[in-house]
Amino acid sequence: MALIVKQKKPLGGRSHSGGSSVETSPLRPEFSEKIAPCMHGCPNGTRIREILTTIAQTEDAGRTYDESFQKAFGIIADRNPFPAVCGRVCPHPCEGECNRQYKEGPAGINNVERFIGDYALEHDLPFEMLTEEKNKEKIAIIGAGPAGLSCAYQLARRGYSPTVFEAFGKAGGMLRYGIPDYRLPSVVLDKEVGRIEKLGVEIKTNTIIGKDISYEQLQNDYDAIFVGIGAHKGKLLGLPNEEAPNVFTGTEFLNKINSGQKVEVGNKVLVVGGGDTAIDAARVSRRLGAEVWIVYRRTRLEMPAIEEEIVGAEEEDVKFEFLVAPLELIKDGDRVVAMRCQKMELGEPDSSGRRRPVPIKGTETTFDCTTLISAISQEPDFDGLDKLHEGKDWIKVDAQFKTKEDKVYAGGDNLDLGLVTIAIYQGRKAAETIHCQFRGIEPAAEEELSIVTKDKMVLTYYAEKFRNENLKIGIEERLKDLEKEISFTYTEEQVIDEAKRCMSCGHCFDCGTCWSLCQDQAIHKPVTKFQPYTFKLDVCKGCNKCAEACPCGFIEMRNPMNGQIAPRDQETGKVIF
Repeated sequence: MALIVKQKKPLGGRSHSGGSSVETSPLRPEFSEKIAPCMHGCPNGTRIREILTTIAQTEDAGRTYDESFQKAFGIIADRNPFPAVCGRVCPHPCEGECNRQYKEGPAGINNVERFIGDYALEHDLPFEMLTEEKNKEKIAIIGAGPAGLSCAYQLARRGYSPTVFEAFGKAGGMLRYGIPDYRLPSVVLDKEVGRIEKLGVEIKTNTIIGKDISYEQLQNDYDAIFVGIGAHKGKLLGLPNEEAPNVFTGTEFLNKINSGQKVEVGNKVLVVGGGDTAIDAARVSRRLGAEVWIVYRRTRLEMPAIEEEIVGAEEEDVKFEFLVAPLELIKDGDRVVAMRCQKMELGEPDSSGRRRPVPIKGTETTFDCTTLISAISQEPDFDGLDKLHEGKDWIKVDAQFKTKEDKVYAGGDNLDLGLVTIAIYQGRKAAETIHCQFRGIEPAAEEELSIVTKDKMVLTYYAEKFRNENLKIGIEERLKDLEKEISFTYTEEQVIDEAKRCMSCGHCFDCGTCWSLCQDQAIHKPVTKFQPYTFKLDVCKGCNKCAEACPCGFIEMRNPMNGQIAPRDQETGKVIF
């Protein structure tokens, strides 16, 4: 925050300057940093504005771009050890909040993150340790998915040597076994997991808790346990005949593919569901040579899948049948050969906010198939961990991610199905809680700042600058290869150009607008670039020009008599007295 020099004369009345009288206002300016909406939209609280402005301000700050990329990686990695992964698979809710969307479109935050992640892997950038001390407490982590590995990473940075127990043959959880290689190449995941292992994290694969090691043994042998088993157990439709060998759950199908197993799907695949797993299963089936239909009981508008993945499926000629729900699976011999469905219409919204599908009587239709994939939902497999399961609910935790069990913590999809960034956040916060408990310290309180909305910005200040889009390989080339990544990482030129589209919402970026408009010289501009500006309130008349012209909404007008910040007109941004 900038320094503010206290005023030395009473407020109100008239002030004289150069022989002319100027009406003064009771308001006085103050610097007021806010949370950029992109940061608020990120479940892991990534310091997005700082990452983008670090790159954008490189030349003015006297850095090389390599220095800025390294600095940007450090900012990301403080909260997330998977930037190359998240840059590929995160649905980037941050971009949906970006104030730049009210001009030409949101900043390409996800693509910048992917570039920084790939840059760090290419240049073998190390993680920053938070201490050189080694702590003696033993910590077990069940599950090497994003939540478990995030927890292990943050604990390792704090001087612990956690042991991760993973049931599958490789680490990564749903990142490895639930996302196809064309979206997330296994080599990228391997490198980011390997960098965590280098911190002293031991990962024991092919180790099932409840079978190879009992949960009770972990409780006896370890000082803390984090549970991040994910939700790998897919749900079937609950209809007769779904035990047929050509019927799969979405997670089962993708697990087989990602494990390198050969799956014969035939020439016509039906996928039931509208989420990311359904889209992934459909697009994989296209790469296996089948025609594919996605059957969904609502409309395209209600599909919870990532929009760009839906578009990708459409580009690859996946066909969609909306407003239909399964009624019956029809067998011929031991295989399902068709699915009879009921046509639907949308009624009132349900608890999810989406309109509830309602059957239309007397309207049925049948779809032939050689393979059927049920991708309607998934859940955790609690075998061996029944004590953590609460009735029909999954694992429950408090605000510090503690479970009902002593010294046991949890995060990720075994709490509730969510984004990879949510799992990473939960693993991080659990690690912070475990560390604070061991060291007898209070967790640091997170700073509460207001969100800077577009009405506090001066969008016309920013020059028009269209968004960079990453390139993709052609449709025919995509469908020839099950593993080939379909999109390219930004070039260095693109990432620099895109970073410069960031408007630095809620934080000064040294544009000098306030200083240039102040006729009373009440604002001191520092000689060194990006150092704090200061107010000289003893000569300020409260004209409001600085606040109303500040492009990024960093300046507010406050009434020192009552301490209240003056509101603004939501249309014009003008300060209201």
